[in-house]
Amino acid sequence: MTDADDHGPEGLAADLPHLTRRRLVLTGLAMGGAALSLWAARGRAGTVTGTAADGSVCVANPVETEGPFPADGTNVREGQTVNILTEEGVIREDIRTSIGGLTPVAEGVPVTLEITLVDVNRACTPLGGMAVYVWQCDAAGIYSIYAAQDRNYLRGVGISDDQGRVRFTTIFPACYPGRWPHVHFEVFSSAEMAVSGKGALLTSQFALPEAECRAVYDNQPLYARSRETIEEVSLSGDGIFRDASKAELAAQMLVLEGDPAGGYRATGRVGVML
Repeated sequence: MTDADDHGPEGLAADLPHLTRRRLVLTGLAMGGAALSLWAARGRAGTVTGTAADGSVCVANPVETEGPFPADGTNVREGQTVNILTEEGVIREDIRTSIGGLTPVAEGVPVTLEITLVDVNRACTPLGGMAVYVWQCDAAGIYSIYAAQDRNYLRGVGISDDQGRVRFTTIFPACYPGRWPHVHFEVFSSAEMAVSGKGALLTSQFALPEAECRAVYDNQPLYARSRETIEEVSLSGDGIFRDASKAELAAQMLVLEGDPAGGYRATGRVGVML
């Protein structure tokens, strides 16, 4: 993989001409540091919700750390800026493969992930044309690029459709020491805004439900390490999820259907405050 200093933002830029059929909407939104601080303060001061026309409630997902392995241009490895968002082909649905000339493919229980973005401040209306960057560890608990520089799989960007939906094909993540199984994501107003990784409207994480985690780890040899690790962690004790309100945690928990043999369909709704 190449870094942003050498090649600039051509990765997403190269993909943009192919997005017209996906109805990319340029919203021109940006959020500065002060606004991000306000967002974080509101998220921790109390749960923020919106009410849809049908009376259902959407919850603003709390801001969470991007962690040490975002590869979104906001951190440095060995003196170089690490940014997969500059790679051609990063806008894709199947994130199990590597891109940019790298070949390794992530193995594991397949997961079809569908994320729906809604505007909490506007009656939970769907948000189309937004860019969502997701990343996660593999079945061995390894994040590509950082611990394995020959691969950059399990990272990708999707553009939400008119119903606010973004879909990815990925694998079930491992449980590694110190963390409950999870998936990272960032929401940007457009693909152009995602290039630097610094204009995220929301940085947060999804948790995976315990029953499905145990089913995968107990039945699939690739996840052998996770069988022991999950006994040493808990959702209530997780350093990221433990300070969320009950409503926020429910919004952060993916809903899964399926089984370890055939794979899972995972869905999650993300409430964004614009």
